[in-house]
Amino acid sequence: MDTLRGLFVTIVIILSGLMAADGYADTRRYAAFVADANTGEILHSRLADAQRYPASLTKMMTLYLLFEAIEAGDLSLTDTLTASRIAASQQPSNLNLSQGDTITVETAIRALVIKSANDVAVMVAEELATTERAFAVEMTARARDLGLANTTFRNASGLPNSRQVTTARDMARLTLALRRDFPQYMHYFTERSFTHNGRTYRSHNNLVGRVDGVDGMKTGYIRASGFNIATTAMRDGHRLVAVVMGGPTAAYRDAHAEQLIDAAYRSLENREALIVAARDLTPRLNPIREQDIIATQIAALDLSPPVAQGDGETLPPLQIEMTDDMGTPSGTAARTEPQDLPPAGWSVQVGAYTDEAAARARLETVRELASELAEASMYTPRFDSNGRTLFRARFTGVDAGRARAVCARLAARDEPCFAVAPGG
Repeated sequence: MDTLRGLFVTIVIILSGLMAADGYADTRRYAAFVADANTGEILHSRLADAQRYPASLTKMMTLYLLFEAIEAGDLSLTDTLTASRIAASQQPSNLNLSQGDTITVETAIRALVIKSANDVAVMVAEELATTERAFAVEMTARARDLGLANTTFRNASGLPNSRQVTTARDMARLTLALRRDFPQYMHYFTERSFTHNGRTYRSHNNLVGRVDGVDGMKTGYIRASGFNIATTAMRDGHRLVAVVMGGPTAAYRDAHAEQLIDAAYRSLENREALIVAARDLTPRLNPIREQDIIATQIAALDLSPPVAQGDGETLPPLQIEMTDDMGTPSGTAARTEPQDLPPAGWSVQVGAYTDEAAARARLETVRELASELAEASMYTPRFDSNGRTLFRARFTGVDAGRARAVCARLAARDEPCFAVAPGG
């Protein structure tokens, strides 16, 4: 019992540190979101769905469409882009290009990632859609396809526009979409500098190379947004995505993002240790009786009732599954559905679990929350991730509009949810 109490105290200290740090943030601009990229589990969420200005995080979507064009064969890394009068007139940050200047597509990628060049963002927009306005329409449409239900783009750079808005949760989704869909280009996000016309430009992302496991993505700033960052990290097989928006300074933003990442990893480690400790409290018994005893002992700690994982003001919930000898949740009939053929249409993914029965149980729970999924099929495909076998919890056979609408509604409740395109 003392072991359990000690681990809970540790978690309380970790989360108290997060709350103290957040207290200094400007809540009119501040938002933060941290999730386990492997499972979609929310580890920290503060104002994650509040409307915010993306600033240069916008360029992640510009890069997403540029990468799509390259993969489609419409452009190559060695093709050249030409600066128009409009592109050359963009205010800093920029490469200080003049009308008629040219750069390669690969230089454009580095200029967007490292320098966050606004003139280059317009060059890409005009190359892909003739005008920046038309490109912004494409950006917003693609955002909807990716499940960014609360994001609207009006330009390719992130320069001030009162109607260009997003949320911390949407920026996390975009960050993960980039890494998922274009792993071949992720090395650009780890580069610390690049040289153009004899001048070396250094990255604004100071977490890469300094914070353990951090390997991208993008920073941003305008006066209306404060200092923003979206980043990913990998430690011990766990990939996290973290977004901080509205930092009063770049140094504060970086320190707070580092603190969130470190605390999230410590929370995961302590929670795993807690589960191990709970399992060691009693001799081996019949699985149902064993879980009854563990649940009784943990209840005796007089903890607050568990809440959604994303609630930053409470402990992450300890989930104890009542299982029978076959590993099926008690009182839940095992459902067998064909797993050998991928389903047609769009899917809604609501988690990934080490146990297939747990994935099915999650699907049953979500079906109660979302009546739109009443007729959808439940699908639990197996996959391997960093040496572990996991089972995705998915509803299949839905259309794109329904998938995005369901995820938007579940996301508003801090429930993990991703709309998955056919073949995804």
